[in-house]
Amino acid sequence: MLYLSQVIGRPIQDVEGEKIAAIKDVVVRYGKDDYPPIVGVMARYLRRDFFIRWVQIASLNEHGVQLNIDVLDLRPFTRREGEILLAKDVLDKQLIDVDGKRVVRVNDVQLIEVGNKWHVTGADVSLQGFLRRLMPKGFYGNRPVEVIDWADVGYLASETASAVRLKSSKNKLSRLHPVEIAQLAETLSPIHRTEIVESLDNEVAADTLEEMSTENQARILEELDEERAADILEEMSPDDAVDVLGEMDEEKAQELFDLMEDEEKAEVAELMPFDKDTAGGLMTTEFVTVPKNLTVAQAIARLREMAETPNMIYYLYVVEEEGSWKISGVISLRSLILADPTLPLEEVMRAQFQYAHPNDSAEEAAQIISEYNLLALPVIDDLGEIAGIVTVDDAMEVLLPKNIERRIPRLFG
Repeated sequence: MLYLSQVIGRPIQDVEGEKIAAIKDVVVRYGKDDYPPIVGVMARYLRRDFFIRWVQIASLNEHGVQLNIDVLDLRPFTRREGEILLAKDVLDKQLIDVDGKRVVRVNDVQLIEVGNKWHVTGADVSLQGFLRRLMPKGFYGNRPVEVIDWADVGYLASETASAVRLKSSKNKLSRLHPVEIAQLAETLSPIHRTEIVESLDNEVAADTLEEMSTENQARILEELDEERAADILEEMSPDDAVDVLGEMDEEKAQELFDLMEDEEKAEVAELMPFDKDTAGGLMTTEFVTVPKNLTVAQAIARLREMAETPNMIYYLYVVEEEGSWKISGVISLRSLILADPTLPLEEVMRAQFQYAHPNDSAEEAAQIISEYNLLALPVIDDLGEIAGIVTVDDAMEVLLPKNIERRIPRLFG
C-alpha cells in the first residue's frame, strides 16, 4: 500500500537505475470499476511534462518508478478521455462520502497493488493525511488515519473531467435519499451542485430539487440543457414547478414551459394564475377523486388499478359523479380500508370537513391544517369544485421560520 504523497516528486529511473525525470502526477482511468486503475504517470523533466504508460513501468514504490524501456515518447502530456490526475484533480478537492452521508476534503489518496496493477482504493480525509504531505518522509510515523473507501465516493468536486465524474456518480448517489443528496449538494459550489443534479435520473433529480431552496432550483435548471430541464420539471409537483418557473428569468421560464409535455404543462398552467401568497398558490393539483356511488371495495380496486398515484394519498376526495369535480365529502385512506367493503362511499365519507377557498391567504390555509392536525386541506372554488389540496409540508413552509423550515424534510416527496 502507498499514499499518493509518498510517490509525488519521487525519481523516475531508467533500466540502468539512472534518474531521468520525476513523478509529477499519477494518472488513473475512471469507468465502471469501483477502484480506478493507474494507467501511467505524468513525468517532469526540464519543464516538460510527458506521459509514461503503465506497460513501460517495471515497478512503483515509495522510492519512485523504475522503467523497463530505454526509449520514451517526450511529446507533451495530453489528457485522454476518462483520465483523472490524482494530484491535480483529487487532492484538496471535496467529495461526497455516500456511506457517511457527508462532504469531506481529500488530504491524500490511498493506492493498493493488486496483482501487477495499482488501484485507487481510498481517500484519506484525516489531518494525518494532510500532515503526511507536509512533513519529511517517515516523520509522522504510523498514526491513525481516516480513509474513505473509494467505492463510497459518490461525487468528486473537481474542476476538470466532469463528464467522467458524472458517469461514476449516478449509481452511487442513487443510494442516498433525495433529502440527503440535496443537503450535501447545497454545501458545494453552484457548478458542482448543478453537476450532481445532472447526474441523477429525472425522477430522483426532481425529488432532490424539491428539497432545495427555490432560488437554487431555478439556478440549477437554468444551467441544464433545456430539454433535460423540461423533463425534470415534468417530474416535479405542479406547485413546485410553478414556484421555480416564477423564480426564473421570464424568457427562460417560458422556453422551459413550452418544452414540457401537454399534460404536465396543463397542470402547471392551472396553478399559474394564483398569487403565491394564497391558498391557490400554495396548493397542488395532485390528488385522487372518486365518485360517491362507488362502493368501498370498488374504490379500493380503482386505487390499485391507477397507473400513477400522487405522493399524498392519505385522503380521497369524493365527488358527485364520474368526471365531476363537485366535492361531496372526504374519506381518509385508513377509514376506507377499515370500512365495510359493500357500503357506498357516501355512507362512510365525511360530509362536513375543513377546506379553504383559492383566494384565502396561504397563512389561513396553513393555520387550518395546523389547528385540525390535518395532512392535507382541500381547496374549494365558488362552484363547490375541488381545485387542489394544500399539503402539510407546504403549510409548514408558511408557518415555520425559514431557517428552521429548511432543516425539516418534506413529508410527501
